[in-house]
Amino acid sequence: MRIAIDAMGSDTYPTPDVAGAVLAARETQDTILLVGDQERIRQELNKHDTRSLKIEIVHASQTITMTDKPGIVAKAKPESSMHVGLRLVQDNQADAFVTAGNTGAAMAIATLITLRRIPGVRRPALSSVVRVGNGRTIILLDIGANADCKPEWLLQFAVMGKIYALNALGLENPRIALLSNGEEDEKGNELIHQTRDLLRKSSLNFVGNIEPKEILRGEADVIVSDGFVGNIAIKSIEAMGSMLFQLIRDEIRQDVLATLGGLIARPAFRRVYKKIDPSEIGGAPLLGVNGVVIIGHGRSNALAIKNAIRQARLAVEGNVIQAIKTGLQQVSTIEVE
Repeated sequence: MRIAIDAMGSDTYPTPDVAGAVLAARETQDTILLVGDQERIRQELNKHDTRSLKIEIVHASQTITMTDKPGIVAKAKPESSMHVGLRLVQDNQADAFVTAGNTGAAMAIATLITLRRIPGVRRPALSSVVRVGNGRTIILLDIGANADCKPEWLLQFAVMGKIYALNALGLENPRIALLSNGEEDEKGNELIHQTRDLLRKSSLNFVGNIEPKEILRGEADVIVSDGFVGNIAIKSIEAMGSMLFQLIRDEIRQDVLATLGGLIARPAFRRVYKKIDPSEIGGAPLLGVNGVVIIGHGRSNALAIKNAIRQARLAVEGNVIQAIKTGLQQVSTIEVE
């Protein structure tokens, strides 16, 4: 494969972006295209042994920062690393694009300037891939692209999430659920009620409403919501995990016995942390655009970048874009009944 990486994406670019790309190139023997300031990228590459690795530099003269306004920079910085990287996918010079940069800008450039939407897609959806308590990996969408949604959009989110869960995550017959304030049919707002009716008419494996407490138990594989609710949910999950481990660290340091117990239990703590560490996932797809785009956290380290590239490979191998096109055709009649 040829996978383009936004070398100017992360909060501390280009160090983790380049280091993660080197790890991925070494692991897969794919061709990695590092997009960004060629001099800065070359300086970082010189810190690594890249012999026998297929790594190319694609120069981009502009950089989009985390504080840039998406609607402005989408047109104001046409030679940014995001624009150049997404154009590589658009022109079939790369199979996928990975960035840990400004999420809103990535979505605006992909949707409005370069890749555009897959025909029939009402709105693209940001997603988050999460490991849950039963060892499964699930996907939540939308997590912020569309604060206000219509029922037919959520139906499409469910279809796209199901296809990614099946084709990229390897989940057989993924269970689809609506994020709500209760399991019962009468719970939720009008959007939930109308979307539930559409999902029940579809051929999706819809299991009903799901509450936040059930997400981490792994009681569904694809969790669907509007972007406002989804954004709050995923940020709450991430914050809870960080807070829990910080509380454990603080308590272990309180006295000698706790410290000794902590040392003994350290291997177990490390195993637990690895299971919930976002870096082990790396990134998640922007679903609905006509090409594979994986978006990671701005605070991504080299491991996260490497694993975001792995997510891109899984999406390409699973032929996710074509599968979404086919899947949306099958549900289009439900929306207009």
